[in-house]
Amino acid sequence: MRSMDELEVAGRRVLLRADFNVPLHRPHSGGPLEVADDTRIRAALETIAELRGRGARLVLVSHLGRPQGPDPALSMRPVADRLAELISAPVALAPAVTGPAVRDLTERLAAGEMLMLENIRYEAGETHNDPELVSALAKLADVYVNDAFGTAHRAHASTEGVAHRLPSAAGRLMEREVRALEAIVERPDRPLVAILGGAKVSDKIGVVERFLERADVLCIGGAMCFPFLAAQGYTVGASLCPEDDVDAARRALTAAAGSSCRLELPIDLSIAPAREDEPAARDLDGVAIPDGWSGL
Repeated sequence: MRSMDELEVAGRRVLLRADFNVPLHRPHSGGPLEVADDTRIRAALETIAELRGRGARLVLVSHLGRPQGPDPALSMRPVADRLAELISAPVALAPAVTGPAVRDLTERLAAGEMLMLENIRYEAGETHNDPELVSALAKLADVYVNDAFGTAHRAHASTEGVAHRLPSAAGRLMEREVRALEAIVERPDRPLVAILGGAKVSDKIGVVERFLERADVLCIGGAMCFPFLAAQGYTVGASLCPEDDVDAARRALTAAAGSSCRLELPIDLSIAPAREDEPAARDLDGVAIPDGWSGL
């Protein structure tokens, strides 16, 4: 894994792929959207500060949600504003992801200045690793740094494609995450208990299977648990539970049965009504979720 130490960045445009997929909220009725949790933005500050300190001209790119084309509700504006507050420096927002106007803005950046591209998923080619989008992104920078560990497993234009077009390296957050993962996988302390959460079992099935081989106990929580519960025959109500995730969970359960790793699922849940006019959330004794309710 190539380090930022090996890149010459002074005076050069650095395309920094960060993970700014943060929750947004509107704290005041009629007011602007704001970042509800800036943990992921703060995690990127070390890399950003170092690159700026070394004289880089920063072009920031990230996805936010799953827009189907341009969507003002998923603009990077709140993210750019919060980053500017955290780093005490202006963060300009580009009017789009690519194009002549955006390229002109990148070329005008001075050392230490920052430009955030609009939501990369405004472009349909992002998730398809489209060569035209990759080429357009590569024209916006001289070097590339990937600090988005949470999306590094996806072969998208901004995470994989552009890395083949520009001199590339891992950011400081990426380095830390990879080192921690290597330590867990290659030389773990025992007993090793792995806790996995989030959603999309089908995206994480490789990680699940690897931990079934390496860990002593694997605990599945968050939205990942619902496909596993469904695969065991429990009702999951209106919970997030795509069929391809249920299929992936079945494969993992089969692998677990032949493994020395103990796979643990929740024994009780908090649930909320699918309809907003229903009563408030409540705790459930057990894991069989009734119709009209969603697991939290």
